[in-house]
Amino acid sequence: MATALASGVTAGTRRDRTGPVATRVVGYVRVSTDKQAERGLSLDAQRAKLLGYAALYDLELVDTVVDAGESAKSLNRPGLQRVLAMLKSGAADAVLVVKLDRLTRSVRDLGDLVQRYFTNKAALLSVSESIDTRSAAGRLVLNVLASVAEWEREAIGERTATAMQLKAQRGEFTGGEAPFGYRLAADGVRLEPVASEQRVVAKARELRGAGLSLRATAAELDRLGFRSRVGKTFAASQVARMLVE
Repeated sequence: MATALASGVTAGTRRDRTGPVATRVVGYVRVSTDKQAERGLSLDAQRAKLLGYAALYDLELVDTVVDAGESAKSLNRPGLQRVLAMLKSGAADAVLVVKLDRLTRSVRDLGDLVQRYFTNKAALLSVSESIDTRSAAGRLVLNVLASVAEWEREAIGERTATAMQLKAQRGEFTGGEAPFGYRLAADGVRLEPVASEQRVVAKARELRGAGLSLRATAAELDRLGFRSRVGKTFAASQVARMLVE
């Protein structure tokens, strides 16, 4: 499972007078919605996999910490912070998860965790990806998989944005609030232009075409008396959006 060091002791494994003892791991399970948390099925499935993995590889599962209804967008989750505190205090030698995305979906956050916790002192083990950072090879696999996952999410986001832009160009409603310059038609599908807002868009295009920055364009629209849909002055970011849309 893990590559042995020259001394014969596996990284992250304790040794006593009679020989090596099992790595102490804290299991971490997470579901992202309250609905999943209420059903508990996903949590139970994760726990079962962690128990089976620990038994198979002679790991000492000292605790299993749960974050129910918590998003992976931030590391500031009660359960995860408790897990990290256990690593810092030495109460556990490693974290065990079913999949990396239970821990985080961000390459940046994962890199931060690896640097702060999983480089030397503690280890990260993942059941689905067969990752064990107690070895250099395991750390390499972790970094590669995380980078590929981030690329895949960004590619999906780009494809979605392109599809939504195409729908908007066709005059189809893409959800949310209608872009500035348009309103939702009576059929609830198409977008139709709003004359007063289209005049603002046309003037913004003219100003940008004359070489004005987004900030200067917004200031000139304000000077000319143009206002946003809610009656406020335009910000540079709003000008950028209306020109793209």
